[in-house]
Amino acid sequence: MSLNNVFEVKRYDFNSNLFNEFQDLHYAKDLWPIVYILSDGAIKEAYVGETTDTYARMNSHLKSNAKNKLSSVHLISSEKFNKSATLDIESNLIKYISGDGQYKLINGNVGLANHNYYQKKEVYWDIFKSIWDKLRAEGVSKHSIDYIDNSDLFKYSPYKTLTSEQRSGLLVILNNLLKDEYRDFIVEGGAGTGKTILAIFLFKLLNTNNEDFNFKEFGEDETEFIDLIKNLKNKYPSPKMALVVPMSSFRNTLKKVFKNIKGLNSNMVIGPAEIAKEKYDIVVVDESHRLRRRVNLGAYFGAFDVVCEKLNLDRYTCSELDWILLQSSKSILFYDENQSIKPSDVKKEDFDLLKVKKDTKVESLKSQFRVKGGNDYVRYIDNILNCSMSPQSEMFNSKEYEFILFDSIADLVSQIKLRESENGLSRLIAGFSWPWISKNDKSLYDIKIEGEELQWNRVADDWINSPNAINEVGCIHTTQAYDLNYAGVIFGNEITYDKEKDEIVIIKENYFDRNGSVGISDIKDLKAFIINIYKTVMLRGIKGTYVYVCDKNLREYLSKHITKFKLEKPALKIPKIEVLPYINSVPIYDLKVAAGNFSELQTVSDCDWVEIPPRYKPSPDLFACTVIGESMNKVIPNGSICLFRKYSGGSRNGQIVLVEHTNIQDPDFGSRYTIKEYRSKKTINDDQWGHEAIILKPLSYDSEYDDIIIEPDELSELKVIGIFECVL
Repeated sequence: MSLNNVFEVKRYDFNSNLFNEFQDLHYAKDLWPIVYILSDGAIKEAYVGETTDTYARMNSHLKSNAKNKLSSVHLISSEKFNKSATLDIESNLIKYISGDGQYKLINGNVGLANHNYYQKKEVYWDIFKSIWDKLRAEGVSKHSIDYIDNSDLFKYSPYKTLTSEQRSGLLVILNNLLKDEYRDFIVEGGAGTGKTILAIFLFKLLNTNNEDFNFKEFGEDETEFIDLIKNLKNKYPSPKMALVVPMSSFRNTLKKVFKNIKGLNSNMVIGPAEIAKEKYDIVVVDESHRLRRRVNLGAYFGAFDVVCEKLNLDRYTCSELDWILLQSSKSILFYDENQSIKPSDVKKEDFDLLKVKKDTKVESLKSQFRVKGGNDYVRYIDNILNCSMSPQSEMFNSKEYEFILFDSIADLVSQIKLRESENGLSRLIAGFSWPWISKNDKSLYDIKIEGEELQWNRVADDWINSPNAINEVGCIHTTQAYDLNYAGVIFGNEITYDKEKDEIVIIKENYFDRNGSVGISDIKDLKAFIINIYKTVMLRGIKGTYVYVCDKNLREYLSKHITKFKLEKPALKIPKIEVLPYINSVPIYDLKVAAGNFSELQTVSDCDWVEIPPRYKPSPDLFACTVIGESMNKVIPNGSICLFRKYSGGSRNGQIVLVEHTNIQDPDFGSRYTIKEYRSKKTINDDQWGHEAIILKPLSYDSEYDDIIIEPDELSELKVIGIFECVL
């Protein structure tokens, strides 16, 4: 059933003439709660708000230097709206527009609360999804909600709602930034407790203009909090800040996130060595347990020594932690001793010494934020890996989380690929029990188990989001700090189980991370690192963790504590489906005459012309088509004239596209066109090479429309003609 008649989205030019248009709008006259979006396509900035006094709020925004430069306002109204609903929809719009990446939001990030109210999940989430589809039709948003859910822009957005524990921690941090008695602040928290989100939230908070703050609904101590922010802005009007991220891959990911947040920029995210360039008011360190000391640094020894010399520190006794403390007036260190994974990591003892100093404050985050299995799951795997399970312990069981042991590596691989097709962000991760021979010869396979042949990750930087990641295996170095939906964890031959002693045992000669083992004389130290590695990767999956174990003894031990896999769903097989001989998208231009060539399309003399909204500048890249059919009616009503932009490369995933399909062998087939949401995925064929399959997804209230799935075919060609902009 369509929800489009439940709400309205109306667009107006954002200027003083706006109030004349309100004369016939009872939501504005009758002080009814509404949600609104201010935007400007030219400067790519937007602001989201809600109000019961539309006249007063718009008048206030027109007087704001930050907002009066915006050109459009979309008013979202409904008879079903109440104050709680509009606050919640406002919060969701802020989060998803931020994650969509089309606009930089000028909103402050204070005040996003988790509003619970009547029919929130039963009714209003569906209304929000329909509003989002309408905004896609209007060109305000681009990507689908499920695509955004998996994006880094969304996962690490400073507009995410903080938990009560995170907000408490934030208040403690902010209070201590004001106090001269505390110089350093350590925030302890396990994997998945939301340390990175809190770090980014703090950056956005301290780099937001006062007029953009939104203090409403922050909590019971609202006045105290507002005073705290004002005092901080007085003390740090333009703070010199840096976010230090030790791991280069995750650092590059956060640089991309910062680049898309108003008030922040990618230069704020730096590596530890860059801290030597200048002094900072506030330095925040994410994953500070991965700061290094002068042990097993490989090619980094020289750079490490240069920084030590520049800072007048003894290179043999200092660490990157010392660099941070020396170059900052205040430091905030997000730390988890259980995620230290190699000898080069700063010792726990160094952090312990810092904790006991009088000018150091320590705060803890304990609630599990990532894994839907919650703290019970975290404790459970901790007990398993430390062999501290009691004989009476029941197996972990949760309706919210899948924790499954596989006897077959082929089943593990196929199930992770199936989860990838359903949810995205599902990856294989293994212990470093195989040398990386494919690094220099891409034709070789690194991991061979039960006839299954696999390769380590081909790229180190942002491997999680790389195109072929589903067909490769990551390790701790390419997954630490990242979120997944499902993690398929392979326990290698470096870890086994001693039945008589009831303890996990490490086989050092089967561990191939040289920088993670050289110089370790006590096998207990190596065991601690390897246990931390497996514990960390088993906390990557939001929805589930699948486990396969190479060692027979360890597999037998884990089978007593992890539910075994039973094949209830068929393994992933992508059928080959022909494009049906109909045209869903009928251009205003005669596409048969143009033969699908866009440059020829522009020269057709007898084409019709359609007016475009003033927010779009005339461009040869823009064109219009009439869309016929109900397969996209969540966004595009049947018969709509739609605006497209010529596709010139770049990302298409999650966007609505006009595509042309051509059969080279059959001249009678010609060119056929459809408009759908574009998805691509890598598949493995019998020859074990990856191929890209295209999925064209309908967005219809009618469930009879199926995905169109197109696999590589030398006799046919699929070409993206244009990216959908809006319904005209």
